[in-house]
Amino acid sequence: MREFNGKLSFVPAGHCFYGWQIPRVLTRVTYFYIDVQDPLFDPETGITCPLISPRLFFFDQAVWNTALKLKAEVGSCDPGSRQYAEALSLVLIHELIRLERTTSVATRPIRGGLPVWQQKRLVEFIEEHLAEDVSLLTLAELVDLSVYHFARAFKQSFGVPPHRYHMDRRMDRARSLLQRPALSVTQIGIQIGFRETSSFTRAFRKITGLTPTEYRGHREA
Repeated sequence: MREFNGKLSFVPAGHCFYGWQIPRVLTRVTYFYIDVQDPLFDPETGITCPLISPRLFFFDQAVWNTALKLKAEVGSCDPGSRQYAEALSLVLIHELIRLERTTSVATRPIRGGLPVWQQKRLVEFIEEHLAEDVSLLTLAELVDLSVYHFARAFKQSFGVPPHRYHMDRRMDRARSLLQRPALSVTQIGIQIGFRETSSFTRAFRKITGLTPTEYRGHREA
């Protein structure tokens, strides 16, 4: 992978993850350790030892937002901060369970669609090439299908055509980057493959209904 900004990873107890990287800039990472045996996670919360699959370098807006709020509470001296952090911890677990359920449904084999292993290969390839123009032929060759059969199977599996899926993922990345005040709208557009700020703005507004600047303003408000 060439882009780790805004990435999340979930490693359940009993699993081991290790790796290495040569970062171009200093890497900043926040770790949350969640003990589901803690009294905080009792039956009344609706959480009883959830089984959540390992997930590496993914992005989900709801999980990301909750994690940022929880991170902001770490080390806070506010007397009510502990209760708020505990509430956020419960929300974070619920968001992970929701993501697990949503993914499980999305990856079920669909008649005429792509097998799970092909879906995974395509998703990983698209994530690694978000800032590039990837042709339909390139994607079809990745899973050894004709362009016609690939386009039809992809839409049956993901619910949208390949180009729309690619663009949606670009905009998800843009939403994540817009939470970083240090980056200008122009810089973010370039990072996700737009040479012109105006083109990025049009594409972002088409997907979200807001310009990047408006979206950033709403987030800060």
